[in-house]
Amino acid sequence: MKKYYLSFLLLFVVSSSFAQNSTSIHQKAIVVDTHGDILFNQIKSGIDIGKLQKTGNFDLVRAKEGGLDVQVFSIWCDEKGGYAVANQEIDSLFSLIKRYPNQIALARNATELEQAVAAKKMAAMIGVEGGHMIENSLDNLEKLTQRGMIYLTLTWNNSTSWASSAAEETSGKVKPENAGLNDFGKQVVHKLNELGVLVDLSHVGVKTFFDAIKESKKPVLVSHSCVYALNPVARNLNDEQIKAVGKNGGVISLNFYSGFLDSTFNTKQKVFFNKYDSELKTLSAKYGRSNAIDTLISLHKVDADATRPSIELLIDHIDYIVKMIGIDHVGLGADFDGAESFPLGINSVADYPKITSALLKRGYKPNEVTKILGGNFIRILKANKGK
Repeated sequence: MKKYYLSFLLLFVVSSSFAQNSTSIHQKAIVVDTHGDILFNQIKSGIDIGKLQKTGNFDLVRAKEGGLDVQVFSIWCDEKGGYAVANQEIDSLFSLIKRYPNQIALARNATELEQAVAAKKMAAMIGVEGGHMIENSLDNLEKLTQRGMIYLTLTWNNSTSWASSAAEETSGKVKPENAGLNDFGKQVVHKLNELGVLVDLSHVGVKTFFDAIKESKKPVLVSHSCVYALNPVARNLNDEQIKAVGKNGGVISLNFYSGFLDSTFNTKQKVFFNKYDSELKTLSAKYGRSNAIDTLISLHKVDADATRPSIELLIDHIDYIVKMIGIDHVGLGADFDGAESFPLGINSVADYPKITSALLKRGYKPNEVTKILGGNFIRILKANKGK
């Protein structure tokens, strides 16, 4: 009995020491999420994300709890929206900052990011998700930069007249001979380099990816994507793309969405939807498909959780990239509020400390964890902005 007690005591001491070390590393690091789809939902629903919310994945209260220092707010709309919608969402972010000046501050470069963190405020950054929002205008691109845009995702799922998306390259909607960047698309990349705005290659087709990385003279960002070899979906990067990012000096921020992490997720989700088909149809008619899915998941949490992967699978994707191109090229871009399912235990920005703990358990050293949490992103931000 005494031997059992001593073993238990030793295990408790080791576990407590690990937890304290993990917490300390997380608190000292600058934690950056390079992609969150919060603003579109805020405008649509009218919620105040400065206060604790019962739904969604982000608010300033949970961000503080999770030690999230920097949030890149995605400016997003589908192909029906454009420049005006982008500015509306930026206005909503500025309004949030005005309401909570002691908690959040706009950061347009690494210097302002570090100043906000030093003042114990969240650094709010702006990423425009979809080249269609510049409406084929370099002038609009400059104006968005003046408002604080730190990256432009060249396409969303829809292609533009100057760049083809992953969704439309793989669906055949864009013919191979028309895929990639045209001359104007190359001008966009050159202008982004000139303005110090990161070229974001999430969502773009393979042809566009390689055209853009060839044209960019500065490190690129892939703000929210995963590894194709582990889950072959069009939004993930194949080995040649991963190697190209490493050669370019860029960073791949891992998406937390179950459908990009887990090759079995779509099958499991279909089984879940089929089980509650009639209920899903009723909810969809009442709330729309996206909100209906969120509601269905909340009503049948046990079954929904059974479709979610382990956090270890997220770390597998990180491992894959690190082993291929090194520790300096990985970051985190959760896609919170932009997807309906994430790994078990990862429900909101409050759960970022679990990522740190999982990385340490996998064998990553403290300085390596710090790079993944945000150091790598800050490096390429400085390389593009010059400060």
